[in-house]
Amino acid sequence: MTKKRTSFCCDLCGYEAPKWYGKCPQCGEWNSLREQTIKQKTNFGNMTKAGSGDLPRPIMDVRNREEGRQTTGSGELDRALGGGVVSGSITLIAGSPGVGKSTLLLQISDNVSQQRGKVLYISGEESPGQIRLRANRLNVQSPDLFIGSETDIDHICEQIEKIKPVLVVVDSIQTVHDPSLKNQPGSITQVRQCCRILMKHAKDLNIPIFIVGHITKGGTIAGPKILEHIVDSVLYFEGDSFHMHRIIRVEKNRFGSTNEIGVFEMRDSGLIDVPDPSTIFLEESQAREAGTQVVAAMKGSRPIFLEIQSLVSESPFGNPRRLANGVDYNRLLLMLAVLDKKAGLHMNKEDAYVNIAGGLRVDEPAIDLALCISLASSFRNLPVSPRTFAFGEVGLTGEIRAVSQAELRVREGERLGFERCILPKKVGDQLGRIGNLELIGVTAVDEALEYALEG
Repeated sequence: MTKKRTSFCCDLCGYEAPKWYGKCPQCGEWNSLREQTIKQKTNFGNMTKAGSGDLPRPIMDVRNREEGRQTTGSGELDRALGGGVVSGSITLIAGSPGVGKSTLLLQISDNVSQQRGKVLYISGEESPGQIRLRANRLNVQSPDLFIGSETDIDHICEQIEKIKPVLVVVDSIQTVHDPSLKNQPGSITQVRQCCRILMKHAKDLNIPIFIVGHITKGGTIAGPKILEHIVDSVLYFEGDSFHMHRIIRVEKNRFGSTNEIGVFEMRDSGLIDVPDPSTIFLEESQAREAGTQVVAAMKGSRPIFLEIQSLVSESPFGNPRRLANGVDYNRLLLMLAVLDKKAGLHMNKEDAYVNIAGGLRVDEPAIDLALCISLASSFRNLPVSPRTFAFGEVGLTGEIRAVSQAELRVREGERLGFERCILPKKVGDQLGRIGNLELIGVTAVDEALEYALEG
């Protein structure tokens, strides 16, 4: 027999309550609880079959199995996933409308179908004719790529079992629905239920599945937060119409690091991998302008060189304004305080604007030194040599602290043709000399400013 009950679920954290609350008791969000109807099947005559029957075993008795990986044909996506997509995994790709999620997945489907066999691409938003139009533009012509337009989760599972593909793409999860539930497609219950069904098929058939997720105005994935807990990997596809570059940022990865990123360039023929993003972000940084400084940042296992731009000007109001784009706002305030106290740069009446060229966001403390040099360069109106880069953490007492993976940053700078590197003295003494690159070790922020702004 079937028993119905009504509950209220939070859009953000997935908290369930028997009655409606104006404020979610778990995450504190207002007006986020939505009503849902749940069907519960009861079987009072056979309560002993509720479990799976598997008894817990000692961990040393469990067979050690290596997770097999498959290449997607895109080096940047494979890098973000940790070397490729894992068999039997389910990956969620989220991004704003028009960023290129469907384009990327259609290209990947074509690559995999040419290399490994049948691929099933299910779209709940476009007809097969519309998908074919995009495929013509992207030069997708694989005979093993199967296209379908379906929103019924039962029919999707039947197609997966019938075709037996090596990869499945569902675009998007908000359009798929379970007919056994009376909730509307895209509701909390439908999204969560359909995702769980797809996850079960991925594990049972050992097939990797990519699902597309919409995002809200706040930049989070539409639907309950529990959706991110169900899947194995969560990727955010970021970019805007003002930049040709797109970045895949890893939010969660059960089979790899979450620090890796993938960089793409959007062209008329589709998305192109950018294996050397440093040259892209620095292609317009050769001008000798005050307020700019190149920094060696790390994204996962790859060093990326970026340009920090600062503009410091006298504020026409009583309270100066601070604005940070690409760096942490609180970190900017700390660096301004250090420059004021330890370097004698009194910017308490100046507006300060900071931006990382190219739209990338960096949160690691290794950019502190370059951020201070950029601010001081704009404040004193003294340019820094475009052939100089810097990295290092700045403490609250003004000291320059060592950072990890310094040798990778320095060797990448030598490869790109830089002539000088300002870095923590301890790191410089350990590295010695690398090629023709001049290493300038500093111990305090005022000392670093003297070398950077000496001419």
